[in-house]
Amino acid sequence: MSQNTVVVKILDKEYQVACPPEEQAPLLQAAQYLDRQMRQIRTSGKVIGLERIAVMAALNISHELLSVKNQGAASEQENEALQRITDRIEKTLQHCRQLEIN
Repeated sequence: MSQNTVVVKILDKEYQVACPPEEQAPLLQAAQYLDRQMRQIRTSGKVIGLERIAVMAALNISHELLSVKNQGAASEQENEALQRITDRIEKTLQHCRQLEIN
């Protein structure tokens, strides 16, 4: 399975993510969704700092995911897509922490 590098922009920062060609569109959608969530949190003014904003967004998205799971059993394909999104969120959070340390 070949990997391409996709550049996603979240809170005006660019991140390069290795991604198979067939997953590029879902990755871009996930990045746009995460960017919107993080912007809403930042705009509220209640959370300060990139890492804290990212953690709050991850918690909100995780809550949404669990709510959807509890409403009914998702298909295996949906579960796999949600797991990929969760994995990317975790990688982005790790990257944000590394940026703040440097």
